[in-house]
Amino acid sequence: MLLNNIQPQENSKFKKKRVGRGIGSGFGKTCGRGHKGQRSRAGGYHKVGFEGGQMPLQRRLPKYGFTSRSIKTYEIRLSQLTKLIEKDITLDLLKAKKIVNKKCQKIKILFDNSISKSLRVDGLTMTKRSRDEITKANGLIS
Repeated sequence: MLLNNIQPQENSKFKKKRVGRGIGSGFGKTCGRGHKGQRSRAGGYHKVGFEGGQMPLQRRLPKYGFTSRSIKTYEIRLSQLTKLIEKDITLDLLKAKKIVNKKCQKIKILFDNSISKSLRVDGLTMTKRSRDEITKANGLIS
């Protein structure tokens, strides 16, 4: 292949529309713009979302809430932790086991069943009931 032989793919380029060249061209007189109105005139167009003076959709809808995209908090059931082989449970372990997303920054342990396995939980938040359940099963919380 030589630089002087390079050509665009077949049908990838279209011929320029020659407007205002008589009735036989298909784009004579009004040049494909139709009759009258804002779109027929030079420089006449409106901004994105403009609805002809009507209150635009993005302003009609109510504004509510705020969700931080940076802080990701996940909730885990106590029974999910008992299924793990490891006894030392940390955020890094749960990320490695793919129980939570790697972007996760905070985890909260929720109570669902009583446990008999003693766990050592490090750096995770939990509900009062799940905290009581872990300590009852001779587990450590740090």
